[in-house]
Amino acid sequence: MDADRRQALLAWCAHERGWLLETIEALVRIESPSTDKSAVDRCGEALRARLAEAGATVTTIERGDRGNHLRADFEGRGPRVLILGHFDTVWPVGQLSRMPLRVVDGRLHGPGVFDMKGGLGVALCAMRAARAVLPGALPAVTMLLTSDEEIGSGSSRALIEATARECRAVLVLEPSLPHGGVKTSRKGVGEFALVVHGVSAHAGLDPDKGASAIHELAHQIVAIEAMQDREHGLTLNVGTIAGGSRTNVVADRAAAMIDVRVPTLAAAASIEARMMALRPRSPRTRLEITGGISRPPLERTPAVAELYATARAVAADLGVDLPEGAAGGGSDGNFTAALGVPTLDGLGPRGDGAHADHEHVLIEDLPWRAAFVAALLWRLIE
Repeated sequence: MDADRRQALLAWCAHERGWLLETIEALVRIESPSTDKSAVDRCGEALRARLAEAGATVTTIERGDRGNHLRADFEGRGPRVLILGHFDTVWPVGQLSRMPLRVVDGRLHGPGVFDMKGGLGVALCAMRAARAVLPGALPAVTMLLTSDEEIGSGSSRALIEATARECRAVLVLEPSLPHGGVKTSRKGVGEFALVVHGVSAHAGLDPDKGASAIHELAHQIVAIEAMQDREHGLTLNVGTIAGGSRTNVVADRAAAMIDVRVPTLAAAASIEARMMALRPRSPRTRLEITGGISRPPLERTPAVAELYATARAVAADLGVDLPEGAAGGGSDGNFTAALGVPTLDGLGPRGDGAHADHEHVLIEDLPWRAAFVAALLWRLIE
């Protein structure tokens, strides 16, 4: 991209800063918790209108169990590129009254503004900028926006994977890393339920006739703790436990829920096998183990590294050094990367406080991010 076009793109996005802020604020005001279908669908309808205004052909993928999803197709040349995002949030309806939209010291605060309605605004602005400044010089783009990412993407995973298979690359507009970098790797995420079945008995009169499920669970938790390999990014966390009925009864049932984070597909397969291979220490108890890795890791493959190198070169042309890094949490980009489709995550704006009361984005970063995404799309047809 020549210098004149780069400057025109930056200037256009800077001029549209007001539009960008208004768009993000409008989306944040439409509260959209994942589990409230009517609420999340209202946000989807607002997005549908703005996508159509930006020049997309928009399809609503209706769901009865969860919120509807949106597919927006923009015409262009060559292989298609997927822009991936979600419009559901972790915040309940009414959070705005406790955590109102406000601007403080150059930061726009509000529930869902960082994760990830700021990224949605950037994506919309990028497509408008591309049409205004780079007409005829872009790949075909599909923007897939889903409504259940925060609760595991159960109703959207198949749609995400099918759409990604149509595309040469995937750009995920989740928030950037704290220093503004993109995410070239993410851990995979899993969850296991461990239920221990024991034998009840009176704790005072006949304790030897019982087999405590709670005691057995304690031994299993120690064994699970020993599976961790923090140095290489494999972690397990027993997040909840429950069991027993009364203090004077030997517990016949106890249960634990275990969160698992894995750095590679090989680690995912290994930890699933090790969890399923757990055996009771007491022969009078029985283990029931369910679950697995539900979101595969996004690994820094050569294809991901090549896409990052392209993005870094584009950012340098726009005057910014773009670092890379890893994230412990997962995103829908994990699914596309696991298919072998080059995926670059964390292209959304800088900020902080995902899922926290201080959630915000840096306003000064928004126009540059939009220009950067538009320029990256331009580079992907070269």
